[in-house]
This record gives sequence, structure tokens and C-alpha cells, in this order.
Amino acid sequence: MKQTQWYKDGVFYQIWPRSFKDGNSDGMGDLWGVIDKLDYIQSLNVDGIWFSPLYCSPGADCGYDISDYMKIAPEFGGMEAFRRLLTEAHKRGLKIIMDLVVNHTSDEHEWFQKSRQRIDPYTDYYIWRPKKPNGKLPNNWASMFEGDSAWQWDEVRKEYYLHLFAIKQPDLNMDNPLVREEVKKILKFWLDFGVDGFREDVITFISKEEGLPNDIPIPGFSGILKYNHGPHIHEYLQEFRQDVLQHYDCMTLAEAPLVTPKRAMTYISELDPKHHDIDMMIQFQCMCADCLFSDYIPMKFSLRRLKRAFRRWQVKLHGKAWNMLYLENHDHPRVISRYGSEKFRTASGKALAVSYLFQQGTPFIYQGQEIGMTNWWPKSIDMYEDVQTLNQHLKDPEEKRLKLYHRASRDSARTPMQWTGGDHAGFSEHEPWLYVNENYREINVEQEENDPDSLLNFYRKAVALRKSLKVVRDGKYREYGIFSNKIYVYERVLDGETDAAAPPREEREETPSESASEEPKAMSAQPKRILVICSFSEKPMRFLMRRGISLANADLILGSYPVKETSKVKTDGSTILRPYEARVYSIPG
Repeated sequence: MKQTQWYKDGVFYQIWPRSFKDGNSDGMGDLWGVIDKLDYIQSLNVDGIWFSPLYCSPGADCGYDISDYMKIAPEFGGMEAFRRLLTEAHKRGLKIIMDLVVNHTSDEHEWFQKSRQRIDPYTDYYIWRPKKPNGKLPNNWASMFEGDSAWQWDEVRKEYYLHLFAIKQPDLNMDNPLVREEVKKILKFWLDFGVDGFREDVITFISKEEGLPNDIPIPGFSGILKYNHGPHIHEYLQEFRQDVLQHYDCMTLAEAPLVTPKRAMTYISELDPKHHDIDMMIQFQCMCADCLFSDYIPMKFSLRRLKRAFRRWQVKLHGKAWNMLYLENHDHPRVISRYGSEKFRTASGKALAVSYLFQQGTPFIYQGQEIGMTNWWPKSIDMYEDVQTLNQHLKDPEEKRLKLYHRASRDSARTPMQWTGGDHAGFSEHEPWLYVNENYREINVEQEENDPDSLLNFYRKAVALRKSLKVVRDGKYREYGIFSNKIYVYERVLDGETDAAAPPREEREETPSESASEEPKAMSAQPKRILVICSFSEKPMRFLMRRGISLANADLILGSYPVKETSKVKTDGSTILRPYEARVYSIPG
């Protein structure tokens, strides 16, 4: 079957199933709830849904510890609900992307239970090592979730097993060809069932360096240089592609910690089939504008760092590979609380939306991002569920831990979706599995539906505009004012390079006149150039493109402030940007 690269024209919505919508009133989100909200999802102008894991799982890591890859968990509605979901989604033109989690399984998976008993053919399905004569562990690799060794002693087998994540997530031995055959069975099963592709969880970890040697002792990350991008990674991914994936019109999206654009080209190149293992990569660099490698090593947000990450991927992949675009997902806290401003929640949410939606690539929107959900403030450690969170900074006082968790915990992105201002935020008729953010009465879908200037309605307009513009899909990227830490400006251009232009100038903070306004204009033809301007300042600022591009001759095609508050471009080409204002202009020529 010919693969059509349909994902290049799409926008996707990510669902964290247990927190999206409870359809059977048991406090847990499920597929019946998703089916009930498919019209809402379609109203966002998206083209598909990525589901975080739906499979049977004990829940040690919220579904990323899988005990049966070929069954939908009963709490989500089982296979009956999933079959119905596929039918209803496809009726609406929505693609369905599943999570593929094959670096590890649950320790309750049948494979592991038989492996620990040395029952063939499962004996070597996992990575086992005996005790060393000197009593030391097999190596110095660390668990990313447990904060200590990645090795756990098993009393049944009398050996250690490797777990790069939680103790209940033993790593599979992908060097075993039988394990790779199991992965291919999983892929084929779901593709034949009707799904449209896979997001592949930490897939760059599946090939470990031979001999499992010690690594540089990096706290919390020791070993990553020995198992990330391992010696057989491309061989195994090509095997999955050639034996299964290339026979379906599907897409693959790989999670890739610590990947650079240069390294990504060895996986997603469109110019060399030998280096096209997968279609897109989820890079983490855009998530490091306020931290060092991990959300638990916080730093002050830097717009320069964020722009540098955007710029590197846009420039280095153009014409060679395809970007995946995102600012939120289930693995990171809410972006408004990180990169935006809770004080200017709607305005900063709009600026963040524009900042990435008009880049080249396939955008993903995470549930609740479109209404501006924020981080929550638990009153005690006991309110957290996430295994990664609960193993961080265990020796610190609770007050200090709570402050860090508020900023860094993945649970902030996993609180129930806020549908209404009613009981349990309209998520369920019963107490939810995880606490609802206390701001649900002010931030919810129902309220934003009724406000034409809401963040929700802005997302709808922005996504629709993006999909209508050929220049967004195919144009080159050029950034201006790269050293500014207050304004993000970039251009997308078809047919040739942009003219030379000086960086934009931020001259002073100002209070604009309320009477100065201009209305976004309908496009008479497809523009060959657009200019995107996003302020990341809480104060009004004078903005001027000094040469090369004149805003005086440009048409505003999207603005984040109501028309009456949108500042006009003055005769000298300058304008006043309000707090966190975002604009998209069509540029003549």
C-alpha cells in the first residue's frame, strides 16, 4: 500500500484517557466519554487523535506499564468501546493514533512472569544479570523514576532485571529476535483493526550497548549514553518498517529524549530511505526553556532558549525531514504556568498557540491546552499519583517538595478535563480518580464556548487559518530579533529567500490609545509570505520592523486581541503590542 504522508496536512489532539471524560460514571475517564465528545474534538478543526495508552495495565505508571498489548483495558470500555470509537472517529474524518510502548512492559505481563521462571521461549525476553562476585550491581545505570539503581533483584529467578523506569516496568530484550516478532505482531494487530499509526514511547532506548558497560555517573541519568541511540536501533526500526509499517498507509511518531536535529536526521530523513525509520520525532528541546534537561531541575524561563530550539529544528529539517510541533503533553506541566502567565492566562495562551501553530510541521494540541488549563496546587504529597513525581527529592521537607512538584509534576497535566463549572468540573458524576484543579469554575469549556474572544475559540480560528495556508505547510522559516527575550518574530516564505531585514526593535513600553484598531482581513488570495509576531511581555511595547518588511502595507489575518483593542500600524511602520499580543500578517510580494 502506498503511504501518502497525510499527516503533513493534519493537526492532532492528544487525549489522556483517564482524565478526558467519564462516560460510565465511575470516576475514571473512558472511551465512552471520548465518543460523547467527538463532535467537540472535531470542532477544534483537528484531523486526528493520539491516545495515551489504553491497554490492560496494573497502572503503576498510568498505563505505560502494559500487561496485555492486544486488549483495551476494561476501565476504558474494552474492545467494544474502542471499535465504536474507531467507527465514529473515522466517520468524522479523524485519524486514530495509538501509543506503542515496547521498551518495557509491566512486571505483571505474562512474558515477564514466564521469563522469571525461565520458561521458554520467554527466558530471554528481558534483560537479566546475575550478582557479581564482589556483590556489586551489574552496572551503574540509574532508574529515571526511582532515583536510584535501574536494577531490581528478583527472588524467583535469583537474578537482577533492568528497569530504566519504575520497578514494575522491566525492560524488554530487543536483541532477542523473538521479542521483535512480538512487536511486529502488535503493530499488525492494531493496523488491521483500523488504527492509523503509532506514537512510539522512548523508542530510541530499545537497543542497549553490548555488554551493558558502566556510564558516566550522571545523577538520575547514568546509563543514558549507553542505551539511547544504541548500536542496533536503526536496524530494529527498519525491520519494523519493512516487515509491517510500509504495508499500511500509516504514520509513526517517535519520542526521542536528548535528540538533536542532526541526530534526528538519522531517523527521519526523507532524502535517504536508509535513514527513514520513522516519520516524525518528539524532541524535548522546546521543553527546556525553563529547566535543565528535566522539569525537576528548574531555571527561569528564557524566550531566547525557546526560540533557539524552534529555530534549530525549523531551519535544519526544512526540505529534509518533517517536524512534530507541540508545547504540551502528558509528560510535562501546563505550558501557561511555565512559559506564559497565569495573570494573563488567555492572552499568553493565545501567544503560545500562535508561536508554534504557524511553524512547519504537524502540530499537536494536548487536552485542556485549548482552554488554558494551568498547574494545580495540592495541599499534601498524598494528593499526587505520578510515580515519577513521588520519587523526587524524597529527603526534602514536604513544603519544599510541594513547591517543586507544583512547578514540575506531570500530574498538573493529568488532572481531569474541565468541562463545566459544575460538580467535578463536568468530568464525572462521581469523585474522579485524580483531584480536579480548584480553578475549574473559572476555566472550563462551557464558559469559553460562550465567549467569542476565549482561548478555545481562538484555537479554532488559528488552526483553521493554519490549514488554509500553503505557505505554512511548505514555506521556509526565517526568524528576526533572535536575541530578544520579549518578542518572537518569524516569517514563512514560499518561492525563494526573504529580503535582508534588520531585527525588530523594541523601543519602550507604552500605553496605547484605545481608539487605534484594525480588523483582521479576509485573504483575497493565498499569501506567499506571512509574518508572525508574538509578545512575551506583560507590558505594552512599541514594535518596529525597521527595514525589509513594512507592516504598513501588510494585512492582519489573525490577531489575539479583540478588534477594538488591536493597535494600528503607524505610518512609520511601528505598532504597539499589548501584553502577550500575537498577530499573523500577510505580507505583499
